[in-house]
Amino acid sequence: MAFTLRQVQYFVAVAEQGSVTRAAQNLSISQSSVTEALKELETDLGVELFERHPRGLTITHNGHQFLRHATKILASVSDARTSFSGQQSALSGTLNIGVTSLVAGYVLSDLLARYRRACPGIEVSAIEDNGGYLEHLLVGGELDVAVMVISNLRDRMALQAEILETSPYRLWLPMGHPLVSADIISVADIAREPLIMLTVDEIEENTGKLLSALGARPHVAFRTRSVEAVRSLVATGAGVALLPDLVYRPWSLEGDRIESRDVSGSLPVVQVGMVWRKGSSLPQAARDFVGIAESLRSGRIR
Repeated sequence: MAFTLRQVQYFVAVAEQGSVTRAAQNLSISQSSVTEALKELETDLGVELFERHPRGLTITHNGHQFLRHATKILASVSDARTSFSGQQSALSGTLNIGVTSLVAGYVLSDLLARYRRACPGIEVSAIEDNGGYLEHLLVGGELDVAVMVISNLRDRMALQAEILETSPYRLWLPMGHPLVSADIISVADIAREPLIMLTVDEIEENTGKLLSALGARPHVAFRTRSVEAVRSLVATGAGVALLPDLVYRPWSLEGDRIESRDVSGSLPVVQVGMVWRKGSSLPQAARDFVGIAESLRSGRIR
């Protein structure tokens, strides 16, 4: 029996949420429906997509590979539906967008590909920079819209923001680390570990504030602007990392496994969203871009 689009949709939801419970809540269906769909999908593909354990689910290497195909399948289905409107394809003009570093590699590529398919007549110009500079460009009218981390948006009086995704912080660990099997991981546990610090957007600031609030001075073993470097360093045991789930992938470039675990207590979250200047009339090209972003973030077939 060939797998269905619904099974693919449920699989993507579980992979993104890391939990059948959270996926079922977001999809507004029962957990049993999600569980059954995953079993049927794995049977059809002949591989395990998730490892089951008492703490929940962990996506496998095969699951990670299938996830790339699954997200493309869902995007293509949505594109096929919007193509019948005939309106987007008839548009022409330009779209000037900005993106922050943390978002560029994990949100923008799929979003831009989908937008270009839906609006081939629009010329897109994109710039990557820090949040403060993108806000300056938005207020000055040099950008139509930005896809950026909005948790620390500074000029909220002048800018309108719409949340696309909220990503909690989780702890990254190498395989075999004692905390991997711990029932509860506290922030105090992290303070005793060598820390691999990502220094893009607000990550370093949030992590430092979190540990300082406990009176703990973080033991930073390495600072880097590269998420791939963080993965490699964590996977080889150089330290642990506290990062938003948005950028988590279970494998380093070298093929080493990285574990991800929840941390107890009140941790900050990273909000990714669309930002534009208040009071400005968004051009049709920008409104279409915002609409496609909203559709893509849901992970649902519309």
